[in-house]
Amino acid sequence: MKKIFTPILSLALAAFSVMNWQGGIDEVISALRAGSASEVSKYLDDNIDLTVPDKSDNYSKAQAQLIIKDFFSNNAVKGFDLKHKGDSKDGHYAIGTLQTSSGNFRTNVFTKVKKGKEVIREIRFQSID
Repeated sequence: MKKIFTPILSLALAAFSVMNWQGGIDEVISALRAGSASEVSKYLDDNIDLTVPDKSDNYSKAQAQLIIKDFFSNNAVKGFDLKHKGDSKDGHYAIGTLQTSSGNFRTNVFTKVKKGKEVIREIRFQSID
């Protein structure tokens, strides 16, 4: 019985880990659609590459949270139109259009798996003319 139970349990845990890992990018997309800086911030890595129209650099999580909050405050989010999402070497990515009160922004999000959790390693908001 033990010989059968151990492999089944291992497979179940592995499947759950994969499902949890893949859910991260979808949760980030939902947070973008809602315009929730606090929800997006939950997925930030300790340091991330962040681009907004007037700033682009590598920021600590605390700095990035403030910049994203300020960006969403100045550009009230109306929605997010997902154009494409997929797998990258060590995580996922999503490309879409963030619709705001002050115009649309091409948005790219790149994630990676760190300590069993999917985190944002880069996010870009580029104005669409």
